Amino acid sequence: MTGLSDSFRRPINYLRISVTDRCNLRCIYCMPPEGIELMPHDNILTYEEIHTITKAAAELGITKVRLTGGEPLTRLGLPELVARIAGIRGIDDISMTTNGLLLARYAVELKRAGLRRVNISLDTLKPGRFEQISRFKHYEDVAAGIEAAKTAGLYPIKINMVVMRGINDDEIPDFARKTVDDSWNVRFIELMHMPEVRDESARFISAREMMHRLDPLGKLEPAFAEVGNGPAKYYRLPSAKGTIGFITPVSEHFCESCNRLRLTSDGKLHLCLLSEDEVDLRGPIRSGISFTELKKLIEEAVARKPRGQHPVEIKHSNSRPMSRIGG
Repeated sequence: MTGLSDSFRRPINYLRISVTDRCNLRCIYCMPPEGIELMPHDNILTYEEIHTITKAAAELGITKVRLTGGEPLTRLGLPELVARIAGIRGIDDISMTTNGLLLARYAVELKRAGLRRVNISLDTLKPGRFEQISRFKHYEDVAAGIEAAKTAGLYPIKINMVVMRGINDDEIPDFARKTVDDSWNVRFIELMHMPEVRDESARFISAREMMHRLDPLGKLEPAFAEVGNGPAKYYRLPSAKGTIGFITPVSEHFCESCNRLRLTSDGKLHLCLLSEDEVDLRGPIRSGISFTELKKLIEEAVARKPRGQHPVEIKHSNSRPMSRIGG
């Protein structure tokens, strides 16, 4: 492997793969109540196509893969895809971001197939508020999914909380205490500008303010994530086995250290979360492009990767909802 770098000399070794645009929740910061118009089934990449793209990317230097959605576990046979990716030479880490609703059903099978760890999206510890945020009554299923992931050994488990003023920000200390009492690894995420969020600017809370909310719990000491730390900055409370991470796409963007590509469920390489620039891979693959040509197309896409854009400096003009990009 020769390694893969963009024109700004950033090493690119991480591929996020959205396997579906479907989701079994309607979270208020991600989707409208009625959901989104779903893509035709034929537009979605097959598992064989995803495997081919991942293999080509691995030969160029991609070593880490994260499966996302929508909600990835709504797609049938996902452990089969995990097993295929696990068999690709050069891929040393396969993870998944999930809302956890179906995780109790699949955790053991996913682990056996080669999945190493999971990030679980959970924005509240209160069942009633869970329904308010997600528009569904499934809190107990997510809790069961977290326990199933622990039992299966999908570790470390990270809990992602999107913090919204006036909605769930009062639970910041409660999530932080979980890192002490239950060894959770919690990541607080700043709310990005999304057209789906009403009064988004009034709901925003910076990571700095979140940290101040934790002062009564003790001094936060810098910490390191065991694996897959990504853009988060990690800390630890006194006597805590778990960690507290802050992801700051708004107050302190992390474009300079970006190491990732995003493959959308309909086969586009999305070059930046905040840009509309994409490179189509599905069309060329279905038209018979050779494996060598596919690798060249991926290299050309990486060369087009922008330096980055700060979320507060732009309006969200992306024609794709976040649920289709995969975060």
